[in-house]
Amino acid sequence: MAQQLLMPKATAVWLVDNTALSFDQIAQFCKLHPLEVKAIADGESAQGIKGLDPIATGQLSRDEIGRGEANPNHKLKLSEPKVRVPDSKRKGPRYTPVSKRQDRPNAILWLVRNHPELKDAQISRLVGTTKSTIEQIRERTHWNSANLTPMDPVTLGLCSQIDLDLEVERAAKGRPLPTAAEAGATLEAAQETEKLSYDFDREEEKEIDADAVFAKLKSLKSDRKDEEDDEY
Repeated sequence: MAQQLLMPKATAVWLVDNTALSFDQIAQFCKLHPLEVKAIADGESAQGIKGLDPIATGQLSRDEIGRGEANPNHKLKLSEPKVRVPDSKRKGPRYTPVSKRQDRPNAILWLVRNHPELKDAQISRLVGTTKSTIEQIRERTHWNSANLTPMDPVTLGLCSQIDLDLEVERAAKGRPLPTAAEAGATLEAAQETEKLSYDFDREEEKEIDADAVFAKLKSLKSDRKDEEDDEY
């Protein structure tokens, strides 16, 4: 694992303020340009950055700084870390605890039935098995096929829901869109869903007779007037 300097600009600020190292030495150590280090020294750059002591963080020793101050051509080197963190790269199938290995065939059967789009390599990554075992379960040639029961690998604790969703999403990206026959359903016409026919009778919009309307209104007014006269 390659070593990297933490907070290079903050480290450069501290080295400028607390050591007699040259701008070139600080620039080389902090992976900065010498002019940028000069701007830090002149107060033109990194004014709001607090200096980080590389000695306190274990990235540089006092002896190394002393050698650099004594020799302007000396290139500062990072100190060896006291604790090495191994790389998190994982190759091969997922490790499965011994107590859960007996559940793997049931999980494989569940994945084969519920997610047929998954490839053998994806199933292997999810539950930590071999391709030969997956093929045996697909072809029902596994020695315990008669007793297998499909079980969700997430429920069994063999993988997380996030990992399963990620593999399903990857498989779906490379899968062609289903045809109408595969989908098993198509959109029906509106007259079929509403149980209507194109031949249903519709009433014709009647033309409005203006004279008949006014005559009717006139008769209503006269009747109302007669009623008021009778009251008096």
